[in-house]
Amino acid sequence: MNIVVKARHMDATDALRQYAESKVSKLPKFFNQIQSVEVILDMEANQPTVEIVATARHRNTFVARHRDEDMYACVDQCFDKIAEQIRRHKGKVRHRQGQPHSVTLEQTQQQPHPLESPPARSGTGDPDSLH
Repeated sequence: MNIVVKARHMDATDALRQYAESKVSKLPKFFNQIQSVEVILDMEANQPTVEIVATARHRNTFVARHRDEDMYACVDQCFDKIAEQIRRHKGKVRHRQGQPHSVTLEQTQQQPHPLESPPARSGTGDPDSLH
């Protein structure tokens, strides 16, 4: 996974770059098809802003943006936003796939075959003989 940390309208310290890098390096834990992550640290109107853009396979792009008073808090909140987007996407992808073959096979083996006749009832068939 490629990680790029950019600073716009400011000079980012090495500690801030390493912190942002360490946070986004955890993203493959949520979705292993992530190919690249871009972190943009920005100072807009004297207020820190962080934007994270994650690109995954099959042209999936996740974008999160957060503005706060503290740059480290921005990185944390932005990471939480993008992690939630990725979790939701992974849930949708899993839901689309259906059940594993082993589960489907077990279910079909437990159900009676449609051509088989139901088990015969015991008794003579007379409703009075049931008592």
